[in-house]
Amino acid sequence: MSEPNDATFDIVILGGGSGGYAAALRAAQLDLSVALIEKGKVGGTCLHNGCIPTKALLHAAEVADSTRESEQFGVKAELVGIDMAGVNSYKDGVISRLYKGLQGLIKGAKKITFVAGHGKLVAPNAVEVDGKRYTGRNIVLASGSYAKSLPGLEIDGEKVITSDHALMLDRVPASAIVLGGGVIGVEFASVWKSFGVDVTIIEALPRLVAAEDEESSKALERAFRKRKINFKVGKPFEKVEKTDKGVKVTIAGGDVVEAELLLVAVGRGPNTADLGYEEQGVKLDRGYVLTDERLRTGVPNVYAVGDIVPGLQLAHRGFQQGIFVAEEIAGQNPAVIDEVGIPRVTYSDPELASVGLTEAKAKEQYGADKIQTYTNPLGGNGKSLILKTTGFVKLVRVADGPVVGVHMVGARVGELVGEAQLIYNWEAYPAEVAQLVHAHPTQNEALGEAHLALAGKPLHAHA
Repeated sequence: MSEPNDATFDIVILGGGSGGYAAALRAAQLDLSVALIEKGKVGGTCLHNGCIPTKALLHAAEVADSTRESEQFGVKAELVGIDMAGVNSYKDGVISRLYKGLQGLIKGAKKITFVAGHGKLVAPNAVEVDGKRYTGRNIVLASGSYAKSLPGLEIDGEKVITSDHALMLDRVPASAIVLGGGVIGVEFASVWKSFGVDVTIIEALPRLVAAEDEESSKALERAFRKRKINFKVGKPFEKVEKTDKGVKVTIAGGDVVEAELLLVAVGRGPNTADLGYEEQGVKLDRGYVLTDERLRTGVPNVYAVGDIVPGLQLAHRGFQQGIFVAEEIAGQNPAVIDEVGIPRVTYSDPELASVGLTEAKAKEQYGADKIQTYTNPLGGNGKSLILKTTGFVKLVRVADGPVVGVHMVGARVGELVGEAQLIYNWEAYPAEVAQLVHAHPTQNEALGEAHLALAGKPLHAHA
């Protein structure tokens, strides 16, 4: 869309990532005029430096493992090696196709003006880009996140790298240390191990993926031990030294780990510095924009979405928040997003998928005597045996009440989280899910079997 002379819009959006572009597209559908400001490429971290490229690498890793282990399925194949140029070409091809499609949607929306450049909030109702002001009756802050480091830990992009650099590597390192055992850390560790890298994860917290249910963490740790992925938990980082061969990392207790490179995967920080937010009255806490449940900041008609809002840093969360804010501005009064009802997936091997409360959080919220759990191992599931995967489906319910948590571990369980989120968000009782028919043979049956057991009528298991 060509730019109007007065540069005044119903909504000015600062940031074109998952939250920003979703807000723009939904607002345009609702006949609101939009200025979408983005200094990089529309699609943001998720498309270009996050979800999509990492999952492409994880699929390449799965193909490598399938080739390496093919004989157990009666197929004779040989893994000659990993061609990183070919892997990157495949990854970049996926990104390119999605990017072109997204660009087409933005350009094709008559109500959206796309502004390329670095924006700054210069008034409670205006963003400035290269000296030009874009005034909005409403402002949506969607400036995203960046890969964090730790104090005293200098990123050089060669021996000490972030996930951004890791996605651009043109070689397979012989060895790597991953600092951080959260989602990003375990996903890269999983990829690199499949590519033949000697990997060690260092995590300050007592377990890997500590935000997940403890049973899920323990299952992942068992699987990683079996895969010979080394990890040290409860061991805070102390210092890193560069050597001729790579890096030497010292952790609490004096342990030293050496490798070719160090991946710093200690999470992502909110990208809010030097954007004028605080000067215009927007309240920040440790860099995060504070909002109410309707994503309003304390400044009238200024909203915030995505990774800059405290909570889960997930592309689909930002996407849904973008839609919510557009509908809120349009006066549609959308239902408040239940943060606990947002599905979470870690795409390592094995995968972890969950929605709702962990067992510990449920006991904290409802009382230990009010919570029942049931864990259904995938060992009795036909499709899981075909795939040669192990894991489980774990349900957390309130006694005589609904299921308030679903936690799954195993190959491809991320594909089951769609039904799991319906179970949680529609406050289903085990007996209600138990009467639904789950196709055979699928891993989806494991969800059905778990609910049968929790409803008091287990068929293939003892409850």
